[in-house]
Amino acid sequence: MSKVLLINGSSNDYGCTYTALKEVADVLEKEGVEAEIISLGKNAIRDCIGCKACGKLGKCVFDDDMVNEVRQKAKEADGFVFGTPVYYAHPSGRIQAFLDRLFYSGSADLAYKPAFAVASARRAGTTASLDVLNKYFTINRMPVVSGQYWNMVHGNTPDEVRQDLEGLQNMRDLARNLAWLIRCIKAGEAAGFTHPQPEEVRQKTNFIR
Repeated sequence: MSKVLLINGSSNDYGCTYTALKEVADVLEKEGVEAEIISLGKNAIRDCIGCKACGKLGKCVFDDDMVNEVRQKAKEADGFVFGTPVYYAHPSGRIQAFLDRLFYSGSADLAYKPAFAVASARRAGTTASLDVLNKYFTINRMPVVSGQYWNMVHGNTPDEVRQDLEGLQNMRDLARNLAWLIRCIKAGEAAGFTHPQPEEVRQKTNFIR
């Protein structure tokens, strides 16, 4: 059975961001895809310090939050959804710190797996937040799933989000598209089509010499 991890980047376990992710998860389950919502919660999440110890340890050197736990789950996942509330026109600090370390230490566990981001706001700042989150996918060879409109819901409470009929409809559309893409990838693999292999030597060009 295929599986999708949905990461709630809000400190509120069952708030507006969760409401959007739950709409996605319910449709994924109907499509035969196991959906697990993981809340980052209220505990502190360390920022990446660029120590590069993960390259030697096979995990992030900081083991006192959820990054390594989710990385292990990511190995078996077939797709991802990352949700964030909007504060000052940007994603939550916790999901950015989380994703910095998850992608830096475990990029291979996410590569070539489809994903999309979801932003929840009372009014504005959603597109800027989505732009930040989408960049994690596009530098890690991850197919980005699209819907019928921007990946956002609006409301100041979960009840208000549930009144955003257009936003919730797009969540359902995104979920179906994600489930479809996962099935397509698995069908391709079964037929002998694997993902492309990157060039052996990665070129890096510094603009200041």
